[in-house]
Amino acid sequence: MMAGRASWRAVALVALAAIVAAALGLYVGDARRSVPSLSSEALFALSLPDAAGQEQKLAQWRGKVLEVNFWATWCAPCREEMPQFVKTQAELGPRGLQFIGIAADDASKVKAFAQEIRLNYPALVGGFGAIDLSRTLGNTVMALPFTVVVDRAGNIVHTQLGPLAPAKLRSVLDRTL
Repeated sequence: MMAGRASWRAVALVALAAIVAAALGLYVGDARRSVPSLSSEALFALSLPDAAGQEQKLAQWRGKVLEVNFWATWCAPCREEMPQFVKTQAELGPRGLQFIGIAADDASKVKAFAQEIRLNYPALVGGFGAIDLSRTLGNTVMALPFTVVVDRAGNIVHTQLGPLAPAKLRSVLDRTL
């Protein structure tokens, strides 16, 4: 009789796990489908300090293709993808591309890391509020790195949770520039 109950419990646990996994899959799928309808106005209305403490309005880059990357110095995948962003900014900046980093970190760490990798685009300091901002742009998991690409008209054309592979980055930018 005990073996029957244990078997029934195991089946019930597996069924419950399957239901939770299916619900999570539907939730994540719905979140991903809703991303293209998001507005970039939250970005353009934003003003954040750079690593030197100077306020920067994101509206100053309106009309350019923006690649806004939410990152942190403590985030290993963020650190790994940033040298590619530096290279791409140098290559495609003259065509109207502007990378902007929004760090979920403090200014001293951002400044040190920006110097270390010779960052050639603005590194704005959003503190932990940066993660909340990324959520309004589609980062429902609230993880880093998170990237948003905005076209010249101000439309969000791509979002990416996790590292942005160089081939994918180039594909998105070639279509957008």
